Amino acid sequence: MLVAVFWAILVSFLAVALARLAQTLRATTKLVADVTDQAVPLLADASSAVRSAQTQIDRVDAIASDVQEVTSNASALSTTVASTFGGPLVKVAAFGYGVRRAISGRKDDEAPARTTPRRTVIVGRTVPAARRDKRKKG
Repeated sequence: MLVAVFWAILVSFLAVALARLAQTLRATTKLVADVTDQAVPLLADASSAVRSAQTQIDRVDAIASDVQEVTSNASALSTTVASTFGGPLVKVAAFGYGVRRAISGRKDDEAPARTTPRRTVIVGRTVPAARRDKRKKG
């Protein structure tokens, strides 16, 4: 009879443990179902956001390639303009410089000679004109 009592106690403990395990499994099943119900719309939203981002990246890529093409066209245009107008502009500038120099040369002929003595640099030093003349004579 003692063995029957122990068996009854053991069976009741096992029944309680199985009931709690079943309750835990039901709660876990409900939790997984709730997570699935919430995760599916979130994944759909994330997928939509990724598609939208990919579309924007494609647009930015198209804009960047257009900018690169415009840059290369501008570079080619500036090279063409420089080669077309560069030579004649240099010649005009040189002609203008020559004319200015010729006109200033005529004015210098009319102006009095310089009164300040010239200086000569010798080995990093400046020598006054009076000393320079002495060195040439001596």
